[in-house]
Amino acid sequence: MNMKSRQLFLMLAICVGVFSSCSNKVEEEVKKKPNIIFIFADDQAYNTIHALGNEEIITPTLDKMVNEGTTFTNAYNMGAWNGAVCQASRAMLNTGVSVWRAQKADKVMGSWAKEGKMWGNLMQQAGYKTYMTGKWHVGTSPMNCFDSVTHIRPGMPGDAWDHAAMMKVFKDSVNTGLLTAQEVMPVGYWRPVDEADTVWQPWDKKFGGFWEGGTHWSEVLKNDALGFIDDATQQEKPFFMYLAFNAGHDPRQSPKEFIDKYPLENISLPASYTPEYPNKELIGCGPDLRDEALAPFPRTEYSVKVNRQEYFALITHMDEQINKILEAVEKSGQADNTYIFFTADHGLAIGNHGLLGKQNMYEHSMRPPLMVIGPDVPKNQKVEANVYLQDIMASTLELAGVEKPAYVEFNSLMDLAKGEKKESHYASIYGAYTNLQRMVRKDGFKLILYPKANKVMLFDLKNDPEELTDLSGDEKYAEVKKSLFEEFLKVQKEMGDPLDITSLQELI
Repeated sequence: MNMKSRQLFLMLAICVGVFSSCSNKVEEEVKKKPNIIFIFADDQAYNTIHALGNEEIITPTLDKMVNEGTTFTNAYNMGAWNGAVCQASRAMLNTGVSVWRAQKADKVMGSWAKEGKMWGNLMQQAGYKTYMTGKWHVGTSPMNCFDSVTHIRPGMPGDAWDHAAMMKVFKDSVNTGLLTAQEVMPVGYWRPVDEADTVWQPWDKKFGGFWEGGTHWSEVLKNDALGFIDDATQQEKPFFMYLAFNAGHDPRQSPKEFIDKYPLENISLPASYTPEYPNKELIGCGPDLRDEALAPFPRTEYSVKVNRQEYFALITHMDEQINKILEAVEKSGQADNTYIFFTADHGLAIGNHGLLGKQNMYEHSMRPPLMVIGPDVPKNQKVEANVYLQDIMASTLELAGVEKPAYVEFNSLMDLAKGEKKESHYASIYGAYTNLQRMVRKDGFKLILYPKANKVMLFDLKNDPEELTDLSGDEKYAEVKKSLFEEFLKVQKEMGDPLDITSLQELI
């Protein structure tokens, strides 16, 4: 070999060595990244966890998560542009943009996925093996966002009937007295009318829904998760799991043994129980809203208790499935390098304020639980700072070592979870439902605005957490009301909210 050849060979060897060293370094950095598991419930209110103050509900696994990690006691969903509040919540979560911009993004989400801008895409780019199973309900297939997808569930189990056509029949028939609501509604709606109304039972598999396919969907998701954990822990890449339960969305079906855990005599009525909510039609929560049509109008104590019984049972059944997922993580040997996030897409009224659904601005419907567990996250800690549940996306990007893209509007909550920061990243919390409801929450007070009903309400959440006493007419709170309205106008502009709400100025 001549001198030139020898020099060329040495240079190649050095380049190969440098490249190999750099490649190994990148691989080592990827290996060190933590695993991330995101567990997502549906329609689960903050006050449906025993450890968070509900003594009636049985949630040993979620209680353990509260004790093993940090709980955000004031996490919120920002609202929705239609009755499917879960769709808007998930669109915000997976794009990182606020509600009105998420509405636009949801229509072109396929393009977002192609450009690699969705949450799952970003985690892929960070070197993660990504996995999704369960409820999706946004404007592109999860196949465009994750390496591996098992079951893709719709917005709700058994969502096969034509809602628009059914509601036309409801208006044409019930409102003219030709038929009763129970005769018009599909089985499972407008029930129970009384104690003799036993046609629909949550454990009866003939009604499909969660039982479609023969195995309860919560159990299917658990089985999917166990299979992925077993596979992922044999690989060198860190993993990101997006596990989206349909529970506790209606139809609230679970095995009979779980219903039996909740005798009706042990179910109490909410403090805000009332047979009918004033202005329900003017805020979009009348009998023609699907969620509200689940129980008869006016509400009865019996129907509310049965709906709460079935809701609690479905959550307890889900809790059992989550326990098996967490046990699998422990057995895998990966727990010490894994962060786990738990939340829901929003809350649910389930009898509070005479309402059943999530299409309102009250705490029970805007506020889900949110827990974080991780190797450096304090145990049994409560954080009161206001956050949005969609902050979880930005939190996982931080943990993955990814610089947050400029279009992501939500903020990582890891500094709050670790106690490095006390104050919220947000001056106030904004809420919206179609063009019929608005809300702003700041400094322990909440202002609710109903433009079509021409009504405002003010609540002191520190002293009145159940939102029972409207202070909007009390002169002592005139300045608070005015300040909150000014804050709303400011944040409304920031959110790109198109609604003209100046007609309410005379009530402020």
